[in-house]
Amino acid sequence: MSKVLLIILCFFFPFIAVLIHDGLSRKVLWAFLLQLLGHIPGVIYGIYQVTKD
Repeated sequence: MSKVLLIILCFFFPFIAVLIHDGLSRKVLWAFLLQLLGHIPGVIYGIYQVTKD
């Protein structure tokens, strides 16, 4: 999937974007937990994981 689409998905569901990018891992759990703590930390972490390469 294109990085642009994953970044857009990060604004709505960061943990799903990380799941699509990295597969099932602890990173998805972190993204989900940060999403529960507050929307902005989840978005920041999701964008970081998707763009990190």
